[in-house]
Amino acid sequence: MRIWILALALPAAFLSSAAAAGPRARAAGVVVGLLPTGPLNAITDVAGVKVGQVTIERGKDVHTGVTAVLPHGGNLFQDKVPAGFSVENAFGKFMGSTQIVELGEIETPILLTNTLNVAEAAAAAIEWTLAQPGNENVRSVNAVVGETNDGGLNDIRGRHVTIADSRRAIETAKAGPVEEGTVGAGTGTIAFGFKGGIGTASRRLPASLGGWTVGVLVQSNYGGALTIAGVPVGVRLGRYDFKEQIEEKKGDGSVVIVIATDAPLSDRNLGRLAKRAFAGIARTGSGFTNGSGDYAVAFSTNPAVRRTPERRNASATIEDLPNDLMSPLFQAVAEATEEAALNSLFTARTVTGQGRTIEALPLDRVLPMLERR
Repeated sequence: MRIWILALALPAAFLSSAAAAGPRARAAGVVVGLLPTGPLNAITDVAGVKVGQVTIERGKDVHTGVTAVLPHGGNLFQDKVPAGFSVENAFGKFMGSTQIVELGEIETPILLTNTLNVAEAAAAAIEWTLAQPGNENVRSVNAVVGETNDGGLNDIRGRHVTIADSRRAIETAKAGPVEEGTVGAGTGTIAFGFKGGIGTASRRLPASLGGWTVGVLVQSNYGGALTIAGVPVGVRLGRYDFKEQIEEKKGDGSVVIVIATDAPLSDRNLGRLAKRAFAGIARTGSGFTNGSGDYAVAFSTNPAVRRTPERRNASATIEDLPNDLMSPLFQAVAEATEEAALNSLFTARTVTGQGRTIEALPLDRVLPMLERR
């Protein structure tokens, strides 16, 4: 069961111009799901999580960037976090995923960027990790980097994201509100034929269900038939995959989902949590097409399950949530992922690059459809 609350008495400024960044979905009156959000409705509602972003826009054809998510502010290599990984369709490059699957842990910041700058982002994560006090003898680092292809708006072959840019995203990461839309790794992305980007959201379980928080950050660059609160918005706007045999638009794309929680989960149950995030993407209208790279990575910040040096080198009892308590977290991640994806669209602005203009979602047309619903 899902509940939508649509209260659409909006200031005129929200509906004035598709070229300007819009409000978040909830601020526009679109509330999806059953569960309450955290205070910021962002991945940073999970205590300790930090986000940093570098946006690169130069001239008419450079629209790209990098986004960094840090599970905590300490030495990630020494105090690793348990993690799980899930793939819905693997047309993409998610660096470091095999070691996450094998060992069930993350030891570096998670970076997102464009397809051809994965190497630079990885180099930054490695350099930053080697430079941390206490890592002087480290000889192997599993950099974690996700990507989507922003070549529709960005001169991707120019490979404009540098190691320094990626490292700056790590070093400037902070707690608090997260900038969304046409920023960081979402600067040049496209979703459902409209401008995509970075979006985030969170859900906090009531005390009776554990009181845990689930936060999600999405890099949206995927297609389908956009659906908002059950309304077939993409069809009504005449933009959806396979229309007129796809016309000029390929029915492909990618999405990367980063999930944080303070629930004490094993890496196995974090993998299950990551898998459920795709329910939220499906609700937005994705068909997970052949050419789409759809990835989710989830980690727990709970100190009780952190992989500290002491726990890695000696027998230790770790208490984590049992399977029977996972269902509320599954609901939370699906809702937060759906809202994060919508936020990436609602807050994006129109961008022109590579000889084309990709418009922001026209809220002046979309919101009345939802109001009628």
